[in-house]
Amino acid sequence: MIYPKIPLAQSIIQICLAKGITTIIISPGSRNAPLTIGFVSNPAFQCYSIADERAAAFFALGIAQQTLQPVALVCTSGSALLNYYPAFAEAFYSQIPLIVISADRPQSKIDIGDGQTIRQENVFINHSLYNANLNEVASKANDFKINEAIDLALHKKGPVHINAPFEEPLYETVSELSVDVMVNGFANLNALSTIENISEFATIWNNSTKKMILVGVNEPNLINEKTIAALAQDESVVVMTETTSNLYHPAFTNNIDTIITPFTNEEFEDFRPEILVTFGGMIVSKRIKAFLRKYKPKHHWHIDTLRAYDTFNALTKHFEVNPNTFFEAFLPLTEVVKSDYFEKLEAVKLLRKQKHENYLAKIQFSDFKVFEKVIQSLPKNSQLQISNSSAIRYAQLIAIDSSIEVYCNRGTSGIDGSTSTAIGAAVANKKQTIFITGDIGFLYDSNALWNNYIPKNFKIILINNGGGGIFRILPGHEETPVFNTFFETSHGLTAEHLAKMYGFEYSIANDETSLVRELDAFYSQNEKPSILEIFTPTLDNDRILLQYFKELV
Repeated sequence: MIYPKIPLAQSIIQICLAKGITTIIISPGSRNAPLTIGFVSNPAFQCYSIADERAAAFFALGIAQQTLQPVALVCTSGSALLNYYPAFAEAFYSQIPLIVISADRPQSKIDIGDGQTIRQENVFINHSLYNANLNEVASKANDFKINEAIDLALHKKGPVHINAPFEEPLYETVSELSVDVMVNGFANLNALSTIENISEFATIWNNSTKKMILVGVNEPNLINEKTIAALAQDESVVVMTETTSNLYHPAFTNNIDTIITPFTNEEFEDFRPEILVTFGGMIVSKRIKAFLRKYKPKHHWHIDTLRAYDTFNALTKHFEVNPNTFFEAFLPLTEVVKSDYFEKLEAVKLLRKQKHENYLAKIQFSDFKVFEKVIQSLPKNSQLQISNSSAIRYAQLIAIDSSIEVYCNRGTSGIDGSTSTAIGAAVANKKQTIFITGDIGFLYDSNALWNNYIPKNFKIILINNGGGGIFRILPGHEETPVFNTFFETSHGLTAEHLAKMYGFEYSIANDETSLVRELDAFYSQNEKPSILEIFTPTLDNDRILLQYFKELV
C-alpha cells in the first residue's frame, strides 16, 4: 500500500476510513497532493476527479442527498476552497452531510504576499457545523478535531470544514504508516424515544376542528403507511404537500398554488387552521407562506430532530423527534372530531381540477404546456431532479406519478449547481434520472457536464425561453432594455455545441407535435446521456401562466 509521507495526511485518511467516509470527490491541485495520493492509492475509497470546485461540491451534494451519508471533498489551497461555498450553504440548509477537506499553507505563510496564501481557517463559519483548524504536526488534538467534524456531519446532518496545512515536499510516499490515529465514538444526543407532555398537545388537537399538515422537502418513503392512512381519514385534517414532499395519498392536496391562489379574503379566513403541523424541509409555495403569515394559526408545531424554522412567525412548539416517532405516539391519543374542514377543501379541489384541465386543453405551446407533457411522460419509478426558479414552480402545478422520486436544491433555492447535483444523484442512485431545467440555470452550471462519470441513461430536459422567465412572472416586469438585459438576461444561446463537446445526444422540440415525438425517442436512447432542448415563446409564457390563476375560479 502507498501512503503519503506527511503524517497529518495519513491521520485524515485513516480516520475517514475508520468512520466509513469512503466517497471522495477530488479537485486537482498541488497542495492537496498528500491527500489525493493517499485516498486514490487505497481501493477502499471511491474517488472521483472533478476539475471545477463549484461543480465538484454540488456533485458531492447530489451523492450525499441520495446515500444520506457524508461525502468528502478535497481541494488545494487558495480560491479553490471558496468555490465550495454555494454547495456548502445548500448542504447546511438542506441538512445534507458534507465534509470539506482543504489543503492549506502552513500558518506562518498566510498573508505574506505569496500565491494561494489566503485566510482559509473558519472561512465557512456562518454555515459550518464544525471547523477543524488543524496544526501542521499530527497529534491527538488534531485527531480529536477530525473525529468531531466527521461525527457532526453525520449525526447533525450538515457540512463541516477540515483545514489541513501541509509543507513541501508534498508528493513523497511511504509504504508503511507512521502514525497511530485515535478514533472516537459519538454519543448521539438526538436519539429521543419519548415526547414530553404529549397528552396536553393531544387535548389541544382534540378540541380543534381545523388542522393543517404542511409537508416540505421530504425523503421518499419516509412516513409509514399507517400514519398516512390515519391523517387521510380525519375530516378535521387537511394535508398539503408539494412536489418535493414525496408524500402521496388521494386525500392529500398536492397542488397548493392551484387551490389557494384564487381565494378571496373571506375564503382565506375560513381556511385558516387552528393548528398547523409541519415537517420536512423548505416550502416552495410563496402563496401558502404568505397565507399562513397573514392568517396565523393559534398553534404551529414543527417536527424535526434538529431544527425548527419559524417560517410563518407563528411557531409554538418544536418536537425534536422524527415524524414517524411523533405520530406513532400522538395519533393513538387523538379522537374523531366533527368537522367540515376537509370536505370544504375537497369541493374546491374538484372545481379547480376541472378548471385546470379545461385551461391546459386550450392553451398554446408554452412553458406551461411543456411541463404538462413532460411530467406526464416521465417513466414510472424514475427519479426527477428539478432546477430552481421557474422550473420548480411550474412543476408544482402538474400532478406527478407517485412512483417518481422528486428532488430540488431548496435549501438556498439557488440555480448555481442544480445540474451538478442531479448528476451526482444519478451516479449514486442507479435509477433512471431525468433533470428538468431552464436555460439560465443550465448555462450557469454548464461545467457540470465536464464530468467523466455521467451515467449513459442520464437525461436533461432543457426548457429554453430565451432568458430568466421567472422575472416576467414576478411583480415589476416591464418590457424595457433594462429589464431584458439586467433582469431577464436575454440571450440567443443553445445547448447544441455544449452537447457535442461533452458527448451528449442532442435533440430539439419547438411545438407540441415535435415535443411528443422527441420525448418518445428521448427515453428509448440509452447509449449516451441526452439533452432535449425545448424552445418556448419568450413573450407568451408569463401571460399564459398568469391567466391560468385567473381562470381557476
